[in-house]
Amino acid sequence: MPELPEVECWGRRVAEKHCLGRTIRSVYAKSDERSVIEGGSPRKVAATRKGRKVEACHRRGKQMWWTLSGDGPSPLWHFGMTGAFRSYEKVADRPKFLKVELTLDNGRRFGVVDPRRFGRIRLADDPLNEPPLSELGPDAHQELPNLAWFKAQLPKRKTAIKALLLNQSFLAGVGNWIADEVCYQSRIAPQRPAQDLSADEIKRLRAKLKHILQKACDWEADYTHFPQTWLFHHRWGKNEDALTGRGEEIAFDTVGGRTTAWVPKVQR
Repeated sequence: MPELPEVECWGRRVAEKHCLGRTIRSVYAKSDERSVIEGGSPRKVAATRKGRKVEACHRRGKQMWWTLSGDGPSPLWHFGMTGAFRSYEKVADRPKFLKVELTLDNGRRFGVVDPRRFGRIRLADDPLNEPPLSELGPDAHQELPNLAWFKAQLPKRKTAIKALLLNQSFLAGVGNWIADEVCYQSRIAPQRPAQDLSADEIKRLRAKLKHILQKACDWEADYTHFPQTWLFHHRWGKNEDALTGRGEEIAFDTVGGRTTAWVPKVQR
């Protein structure tokens, strides 16, 4: 499933590159995609965008939305597991699994594809004050709270630290591999109650969270740039013989309802 770096780099930034400042000349929405398009018919989705200029492309966590000129609701985008944006020139270039297509004033087309239909396209009159955005905590990358906030919040939480990191109402955008990477690089066992972390551990946790997200976004979510010392490269497949880039044995458990890779030798 796309996590914050993918949604930022392959979603918001792509939309900003191709759509920012452009007027939507026409909209095509597939009539049989009601499972993907929520809060209105495909016809309504088309009608509320046509003729409006894209003034800003936003993201909080894994949710994206646009500010459009004029009156009318804002479009919200969520990739789900397999959603993505595509930019192309001709009808003949329409990608497979297309759900919605915008034709812009420069003639280019901008489409949303989603093979497995787990993504969602919504309309919102006041995006930040309506679900799903109103239910999210601060963005873990662009709005990361300061250390004092972490030191005030974690002692109140009895839940496992990994489960807390995955809680989108606590911090928006942290997914499974990021939570595992943060715990590993912080040398904190993912099962530990958040309230048991020391001040030094909290400081380390926040610093690693900031570092990992910043580097992943700097590298445009291109995994080939991630250092081989990151757990990311070695955590997949529940391989009983899996080792980190430093030769440490990787264990697999379930924490917060998610498969969790961690290194007992270094995480306490």
